[in-house]
Amino acid sequence: MNTQLLTTRPGVRRSSRGAANPFKGQHRRRLLRADLLTVLFWASLAGAVALWLADGGAAGFRTPAGSFTALGIVAGLAGMDLVLLMLLLAARIPIIDQTVGHDRALEFHRKLGKPALYLLLAHGILIAIGYGMAEGLDPVSESVALWVLVPDMWLAYISTLLLIAVVVTSLVAVRRRFPYEFWYAVHLLTYAAVLTSLPHQFSVGGLFAEGTWQRWYWLALCIATGAALLYYRVVQPLVATFRHQLTVKRVVREAPGVVSIEMTGLHLDQLAGSGGRFFIWRFLAPGLWWHPHPFSLSAEPVQFDASGQGTLRITVRNLGRGSAQLASLKPGTKVAVEGPYGLFSTSARSRSRVVMVGAGIGITPIRALLESTPFQPGNATVILRGHSESELYLGAEIFELCRRRGATLFHLTGSRPAGVRTWQPENSERAGHRLASYIPNVAEADVYVCGPSGWAQNVLEDARSAGVREDQLHYERFDW
Repeated sequence: MNTQLLTTRPGVRRSSRGAANPFKGQHRRRLLRADLLTVLFWASLAGAVALWLADGGAAGFRTPAGSFTALGIVAGLAGMDLVLLMLLLAARIPIIDQTVGHDRALEFHRKLGKPALYLLLAHGILIAIGYGMAEGLDPVSESVALWVLVPDMWLAYISTLLLIAVVVTSLVAVRRRFPYEFWYAVHLLTYAAVLTSLPHQFSVGGLFAEGTWQRWYWLALCIATGAALLYYRVVQPLVATFRHQLTVKRVVREAPGVVSIEMTGLHLDQLAGSGGRFFIWRFLAPGLWWHPHPFSLSAEPVQFDASGQGTLRITVRNLGRGSAQLASLKPGTKVAVEGPYGLFSTSARSRSRVVMVGAGIGITPIRALLESTPFQPGNATVILRGHSESELYLGAEIFELCRRRGATLFHLTGSRPAGVRTWQPENSERAGHRLASYIPNVAEADVYVCGPSGWAQNVLEDARSAGVREDQLHYERFDW
């Protein structure tokens, strides 16, 4: 069958316009947090320049040489501020993650890379021109002189080269040529670039001289950024790993190339309510311990008894060498965990109605979200997409959850039509249907989409055309 309404539960379909919306308050608070973060972003840039002006920076514009130098300083301050903001966006800070989502934070992180690099390159060029004009040297000769004669300046040159390497490897065309591990290792150079850029800022000239506001501002910003990275990227994952004591219980084959990994651990009730949010897993087995895997839960944690013992599950598809090895995990393998991350959960809800659309392995976080997110019978719709029934992973569990909770379930199976931008299967018995054909009141719902990128974009476009607003669209990206 290509398209079939599988289950509904009798109940009154009340319009969300006439019913109280329990998610209205949390939605407003999330929007306020987003506005606050935006203000802080621009305030950090403005503050860096304002403090420089307050310490007499404007005096540099009195001469042509001083003007070039002053512009170079402003470019350097702005560039360094953006680099630190990039690090904060990648630090997995809860307020950022729970406001904009982990994937969008990393997307903004990547977008800041080029402006930050251009500003820092402009900083070096303008400084070389300004100093050279003051000393009667051309920019190249002045750059060589700075490298040779000025303490710590060689570190600044190395910092620039490291940042160039990071930005170049971040380009999509370049990233696809190398495995994830190579790209990840190169990206760690960002931390080395920041560390090598700091000494010359405090030792060269009087920019951050003792007693200036700038010195205290940049010291505080650098220390806060380093502390956030250390705590959220190192300390917190270690604490979670030791606290929960996760161990592989068994590996269950769900379909060809798809397995579920069940794990036992302690205090797993503290991970409940995560819905489709993802964790980063490291399976501490030979050849696997160094490889991070970003997988969502496919079932909410279950508590065994009062002693704190419980179980949880992830479902994994063979999409590469790393994930293929997980099918051979042995019971008793220890697991390190980070998270949860992302906004694919109830915390992103803004409406009483909810629509969940999943394809392929993207069905598994839909299953976890369906299990945990609250809704009244008749106020939820689930659409599963696969080439065949066998690719509707965990379909029997989702069917039972929909039956028990009063959600409407659709299965859409069949191959994708060639050369057509659609998320529907080819030769569908409901050809020409749109998202609104399945859910007439979809504009009044939160829409969660999880699946391959191109397919998901088609679903999102269909939802927008049906009147769904951007803040009601929640998309789990697969390109972490």
